[in-house]
Amino acid sequence: MTISFTDKVAIVTGAGGGLGRAYALELARRGAKVVVNDLGGARDGTGHSDAALKVVEEIRAEGGTAMSNGGSVTEYQQMVEMVAKTKEEWGGVHILINNAGICATKALPKWSRKISNWSSMSI
Repeated sequence: MTISFTDKVAIVTGAGGGLGRAYALELARRGAKVVVNDLGGARDGTGHSDAALKVVEEIRAEGGTAMSNGGSVTEYQQMVEMVAKTKEEWGGVHILINNAGICATKALPKWSRKISNWSSMSI
């Protein structure tokens, strides 16, 4: 049995790469109309790119339906606008995959030193 999302509308945040991209592509393959949301920043949260648009192009190339959105999930009004645009375009939202996140790998060495210090403290 194949799971179908035909006639469903999905929003996937953080869908410009990684797991979010995989979710968006698979939902589209199974028939969903997909809003590909991605701020397009680097792993440390800086910058901006057209990552969401590239995923939309992939979905469309496979015969799916998608639109991109570059709004930040940290900005309430931008998310309200994304949902309003989605409802205007496709009538509603049935699925939300809230995948957006920033990988602050630069901080890991600091955390690891702090954890080391904590574990060596005597209580």
